[in-house]
Amino acid sequence: MKQILSRIINHEELTQAETKEIMINITQERYNDSQLAALLMGIQMRGITVDELLGFREGLLETGLAVDLTPFKPIDIVGTGGDGKNTFNISTCSCFVVAGAGYKVAKHGNYAATSVSGAGNVIEEHGVTFTNDNEKLKQCLDEVGFIYMHAPLFARGMKYVGPTRKNLQVPTCFNLLGPLVNPCRPPYQLLGVANPQQLRLYSRVYEKMGINYGIVTSVDGYDEISLTSEFKVKRNGFERIYSPEELGFAIAKPEELFGGSTKEEAKQIFDNVLEGKATVSQTNVVLANAAFAINIIESEKTYEECLAIAKESLDSKAALNVLKKYVAFNAK
Repeated sequence: MKQILSRIINHEELTQAETKEIMINITQERYNDSQLAALLMGIQMRGITVDELLGFREGLLETGLAVDLTPFKPIDIVGTGGDGKNTFNISTCSCFVVAGAGYKVAKHGNYAATSVSGAGNVIEEHGVTFTNDNEKLKQCLDEVGFIYMHAPLFARGMKYVGPTRKNLQVPTCFNLLGPLVNPCRPPYQLLGVANPQQLRLYSRVYEKMGINYGIVTSVDGYDEISLTSEFKVKRNGFERIYSPEELGFAIAKPEELFGGSTKEEAKQIFDNVLEGKATVSQTNVVLANAAFAINIIESEKTYEECLAIAKESLDSKAALNVLKKYVAFNAK
């Protein structure tokens, strides 16, 4: 570790193989708390590279629990979180719209760090028991079309850096890893990020991973398509800024996307969207994100065609039926 820290102090970059080995060593508790804190802060101050991030990713996946869902070719829709906007869970709601349209969705997530509307919070509030049983997950995805994988049950290596991250009280490179360590390694992913810097970093990561990806960020700092401003979309070989109006949506107000103050409120807002009882803005943001997710899978279709597919899923209550079937399959 002394040699590694010396290199970081000198602004040298580590290779993907080196950070993978570091991650494995962390899970084997070969470093003390001071060394681990110095490592995390050194990388944070210098800035992490694509290869370093990929190495930590590979180390976490190798030391975690894998799920083979290859035949299903699922998509994951996820946000980095931490944008401080406290919206309702738009990405998870979009997952059910996409699943209702007939696509397989393998959602990977956790509890929210700063709100009550994280994926884990909302899904658990429906009475769901989290599982890491491979066969049950496969059966659920096959029969229901949607599964949720709760990160702490899979990315076991995270627990070894948890206390140090908590004590540091500032973001580290491990805040960037959540969207990259889905245990089924999905071939499709829509990621929401909060700023252009993260968009550039993750796009380079995805290019090296070789998956079909889409990254979205709103100009005003939301880690999703919020429709409160213009937003940028980056996909394989494609990058463009859109305005809500050109896609047929009205501008949304930030307060219209509020996620609630309690877990009960967060669940109610979530359910309202799928039940057709939500406000226009709440419904529109879910449709916008779901449509771009579908467009990653159906790249030959226009966005308008993908939006029509998403609307049909929501209007026909197919998305709601996926939620009902998923809850029944995983009831406590």
